[in-house]
Amino acid sequence: MMISNDIEQLISMLSRLPGLGPRSARRAALSLLRQPEARMLPLAHLMERAATSVRTCSLCGNLDTIDPCHICTDSTRDGGLVCVVETVGDLWALERAGVHRGVYQVLGGTLSALAGLGPEDLNVSSLLDRIAEGGVREVILALGATVEGATTAHWLQEKLASTGVVVSRVGHGVPMGGALDVLDDGTLAAALIARRAL
Repeated sequence: MMISNDIEQLISMLSRLPGLGPRSARRAALSLLRQPEARMLPLAHLMERAATSVRTCSLCGNLDTIDPCHICTDSTRDGGLVCVVETVGDLWALERAGVHRGVYQVLGGTLSALAGLGPEDLNVSSLLDRIAEGGVREVILALGATVEGATTAHWLQEKLASTGVVVSRVGHGVPMGGALDVLDDGTLAAALIARRAL
């Protein structure tokens, strides 16, 4: 197929984005190129602006245009309740759900020997600083139900044991509307182990 080098490079760059393979990248590039003034140029302008204005929050690790971020500086939030998440995407998901009115700590990953991520690679120091300053009552570990997530949660629980702060973990198991016969063994086991009285 004969495509100009500029278009091929655009498709190649788009295909590197999560969730976009080569076919999806071609469709996205075609959509952008059909209306460059209405779609491509505004997108390019916003991407350039975001690249220069968005920064990582020095307190929690969130992405925002101010440091500390809007969540950390929001006086209506409960600073004594810290929810620890793996990524900014996890933070955004919890914010969309609207169920957490405290603050966050973004680790930037989980402990993984295969990925070469150790304790020194996780964003934990600002969490420890917050706890040392006082006012933190509870740390909620909202990490994935994976081996790495469980390992990281266990490591954090041990690290925070001497602080006197309550450490809890989000529930794992059967999702709302989930049928038992289609769930994997690990999910069923976690749901049964984490059961609670009614």
